[in-house]
Amino acid sequence: MLGYTIASKGRPAEIMVIEDNFGDVLLIKKALQKTGVVANICVAEDGQTALDMLMRKVPHDCAALPDIILLDINLPKMSGSEILGVIKGDPLLRRIPVIVMSSSKARIDISRCYDLHANGYILKPSSLDKLTETINSIAQFWFNHVLYIDPNDDIPAR
Repeated sequence: MLGYTIASKGRPAEIMVIEDNFGDVLLIKKALQKTGVVANICVAEDGQTALDMLMRKVPHDCAALPDIILLDINLPKMSGSEILGVIKGDPLLRRIPVIVMSSSKARIDISRCYDLHANGYILKPSSLDKLTETINSIAQFWFNHVLYIDPNDDIPAR
């Protein structure tokens, strides 16, 4: 089926969080719970693991592709902007929305991410309440309003 919202698909949203800070991952998970969004969350703590998961390399070859990616830009092994470049340069992954969530307000970081076709750049909120509000806004927009084509319908295992 083409042109549906994630919410209308009748399944949990698939969310990939690429974040090396365990505390931030816990806060994102807690914020998602508070919003009531039904989601499967997979976490990659570094860029190489994230790409292995997205490329479905062993042992990640059975993982569902995400409906959306929340990406930090300051990561070990490979920067978030490098990961973003790979995702948006890959014809089989480029349609997956990538929202950069960073503590950086640097113009160069923001410009680089948009030049690499990030779907949004959000400053990491400073409290759980603000993070919950932000996550809820992301979920409402991307899951309930944006028409979507499921990457798992189009992309063969590699």
